Amino acid sequence: MIPVERIARSIYLIRQEKVMLDSDLAGLYEVPIARLNEQVKRNLNRFPREFAVPLSQDEFDSLISQFATSKTGRRGRGKLPWTFTEKE
Repeated sequence: MIPVERIARSIYLIRQEKVMLDSDLAGLYEVPIARLNEQVKRNLNRFPREFAVPLSQDEFDSLISQFATSKTGRRGRGKLPWTFTEKE
């Protein structure tokens, strides 16, 4: 069972939507980020545009600037993260 507090800390407001970053979602499911994103890209018909959305560079920079210190690994990413909403 995943503590509610851990999930709550992983929810951000982007584009007026509550979202989770791919890195946080992968952590909850205990899978590599690359594997999660690979499955999204291979199954786009299962992930509607409103559910899985890649961040722009400006959005990512804005999100990072909200942290006093960034979470480990986020600044060193080679690709921009995807965000996931609760919408279906």
